[in-house]
Amino acid sequence: MSDKFILPTWRRPDGSVLACVEKIKVLNENIQELRDLAQDAVDDAVLMGATQAQIKHVLLDMLDGIVSQYPEQK
Repeated sequence: MSDKFILPTWRRPDGSVLACVEKIKVLNENIQELRDLAQDAVDDAVLMGATQAQIKHVLLDMLDGIVSQYPEQK
């Protein structure tokens, strides 16, 4: 597993940086959990005979289809 993943600087829609430590903590934890789950899915796919390219394509398609249930704040 690559440990070179760098967490983003979280920004508001206007481009300003989020400063709330608790919000940043939650966002970072969510991203790390998703990354770990995606890594498990890729590993499982390869162990079961599928390709990395295919599972990554499926994951990207899934992410492209996700839309927030809430409007972005201005």
